[in-house]
Amino acid sequence: MSDFVESKPWLSDACSLVDAFRAGTLTPLEALEASLAAIEESDLNAFSHVDAEAARVAAASADISKPFGGVPIGIKELESVHGWPATQASLVFRDQVADSDSTQVMRLRGAGAVLTGQTTASEFGGINCTTTKLHGTTRNPWNREKTPGGSSGGSAAAVAGGILPIASGGDGGGSIRIPAGFTGLFGLKSTFGRIPKGPHAMQPPLTVVVGCVTRSVRDTARWFDVCNGFDSRDTLSLPRVEGWEAGLDTFDLAGKRAVVSIDLGSAIVNPAQTTLLLELAGLLIAKAHLKQVDVTVQIPHGSHEWAMANLIGLAGVLGERYPACHDDLTSEIQLGMSLATQSVNLATAGAAELFRIEVNECVADIFEQTDFIFAATNPDVAFAATGPMATTVGRVDLVAEYGFERALGNNGALTIPANLTGNPAVSVPAGLIDGLPVGLQVIGRHHEEQLLLDLARIAERERPWPLVAPSPFS
Repeated sequence: MSDFVESKPWLSDACSLVDAFRAGTLTPLEALEASLAAIEESDLNAFSHVDAEAARVAAASADISKPFGGVPIGIKELESVHGWPATQASLVFRDQVADSDSTQVMRLRGAGAVLTGQTTASEFGGINCTTTKLHGTTRNPWNREKTPGGSSGGSAAAVAGGILPIASGGDGGGSIRIPAGFTGLFGLKSTFGRIPKGPHAMQPPLTVVVGCVTRSVRDTARWFDVCNGFDSRDTLSLPRVEGWEAGLDTFDLAGKRAVVSIDLGSAIVNPAQTTLLLELAGLLIAKAHLKQVDVTVQIPHGSHEWAMANLIGLAGVLGERYPACHDDLTSEIQLGMSLATQSVNLATAGAAELFRIEVNECVADIFEQTDFIFAATNPDVAFAATGPMATTVGRVDLVAEYGFERALGNNGALTIPANLTGNPAVSVPAGLIDGLPVGLQVIGRHHEEQLLLDLARIAERERPWPLVAPSPFS
């Protein structure tokens, strides 16, 4: 940990902050004021709404005996917080206000968290670049000209940028892992249903999970201790599992099988990034005493089918407002809705579901032969903050080589498969290329997130990563 972090304990992880509160070396109100000052000072545009006075009241009365007692926390703007804006990061819903807390938010409040502000997201969570007509462009604390990713880009920018120690996220196609990879954070996409999405949970397209972006593995484990468990408002949520933080470093990984497939057999990945990822994958395999196996990984490339399935849901959200609201949408959503309006019908909807089955069968076959898949989180380092979506990898023009649809789809080709199948996956910081973070993704078996956490703990010990970017504020 750098001297900078040591001199400012709120720049450590959330668990350390709770320890400081309990030791009496820092108060929740002092930590909150540091976060509020950082929000004011920051040039990252990581927040769309700040509830300073309510946060001060909560901090002043925080019960520090609770898991997140007194910790200032950011909530992604696609998640419901009673009385906060419910815009979905869209001009279409600019005046909408939430009338309830999400289940995750209710559980965080119960664990003593101080809800400080709403972090920016891409519109409807639709792309992996956080820039919208409503809030403008959110920037990566490692390089202000680059994106922190999306859709949980504001959460990642806030945590990596030293503003808050932890923030919520959601992952329907990589929206926790992609920003974590781009900003040097740890991100877990859980088994589908691990944390409930209610109330008013939209079930299809069965790809979205909620969770967090963090500076440490133990912060993520504590978050899941607090937030996991069945809730009747989300009928597909899973039964509660105890002991996430207490169970860290207790699982015997020796002899578990691992396959290394940096591109998952279908993505185009920057070779410079591949070198870093192979090195960290090799280290984890050796230190965990895994057995590396030779398994063919050729996961079908189908970002288009995934997008069509999600656009059906978006059409329902927009309802009768569309097409009158077309001009209020960001360009990528405009394009998607135009394509969906023209081409989505029973045949395309059926094709999307058949593609999900194809991917699920492929991944299930792979996991009959292995326990972990090591891959890249992103095809390359972060691209321009203002967009457009990346269509190059390294120096390769993907449009010229593969066509526009394949080039655009390459952005989520590494992360979407785990969303389609419901498998858990983590992004672990793997190093830097040209000063920008690179993430190693590890995909695991259903319901075995805790094994992924223990693998990540090995990386955290052997290759400690910076908790915040070198110039966190401005």
